[in-house]
Amino acid sequence: MYFDSLGAAVAMDGHGVYVWSAYAISLVVVVLILLVPQRRQRRFLRRLAGEQKRQQQGPTTGLEGS
Repeated sequence: MYFDSLGAAVAMDGHGVYVWSAYAISLVVVVLILLVPQRRQRRFLRRLAGEQKRQQQGPTTGLEGS
């Protein structure tokens, strides 16, 4: 094994901060790449369903409450 202990593997001879932060940033970016389109699609489908529901109800004149 390259490192003697887990602490040495995390520290990576002083480069651990850069290496692990790069892994963390990459992981965050990949998660966002996967989640953002799903959220956009869900929001779009909700809006589309609401629009279709309004169209099926027919036009309203706004005079029903008078």
